[in-house]
Amino acid sequence: MQATALLAHTIVAAGAIAAARFVTPAGAQAGADANTLGVARNAAASGERVAVDVLGTAVVEAGAAISAGATVKSNASGQAITWASSGAKVGLALTAATAAGQMIEVLIIPNVA
Repeated sequence: MQATALLAHTIVAAGAIAAARFVTPAGAQAGADANTLGVARNAAASGERVAVDVLGTAVVEAGAAISAGATVKSNASGQAITWASSGAKVGLALTAATAAGQMIEVLIIPNVA
């Protein structure tokens, strides 16, 4: 799957981070509805460095079925799910997922609390 990162930032993981999951500015794997810095390119244990795609597109693991064109947010595991009415809008799905666990390309949306 394609991804075009325009800006990647390396941070120190504050806890375990899975690859292709949303990451917070504090260096943690994002939780439900969280504001995010971007998407982890690789997995990392606490204290390890992790590359995070901050601007552009990134490959993210879906936490449920998602339609292409849907606005997405983070679920409790840092996966992309469709934004419905609450939580931080963190990306726009460029490809679709028919089930959880599939990889999709998202356009990262900068967001703040």
